[in-house]
Amino acid sequence: MTYRGGCHCGRVAFEVDGECDEVVECNCSICRKKGYLHWIVPGASFRLLTPAEALVTYTFNTRTARHHFCPVCGVAAFYVPRSDPDKIDVNARCLDNVAVARLRVRRFDGQNWEEAFREYAVQRQGAER
Repeated sequence: MTYRGGCHCGRVAFEVDGECDEVVECNCSICRKKGYLHWIVPGASFRLLTPAEALVTYTFNTRTARHHFCPVCGVAAFYVPRSDPDKIDVNARCLDNVAVARLRVRRFDGQNWEEAFREYAVQRQGAER
């Protein structure tokens, strides 16, 4: 399935291929404030329809994650995640025609990122077998 999404004013637009049925809610300081619902997809599944120069990027702490957002309306529709820097983390709230209340939500303890990520990596390896 191909989804379209973007920011509030329409300046940032993208398409993403996949099946968005489960998202992750993180309680770290930035995700909590942004209200992010994470859907991490392979980079090849994501197509930015807006020139990259039209985005503003914010980094902090390890500078691995690159938080992209619209300089006009301020909406953060996607970013490059610290956990998977070769993938794209789409904010499911920014997908067109997706009923976020129907999505399965998995919790991630981003306030204790290192420990939570170790547990996540072990679970992911088990699922890939």
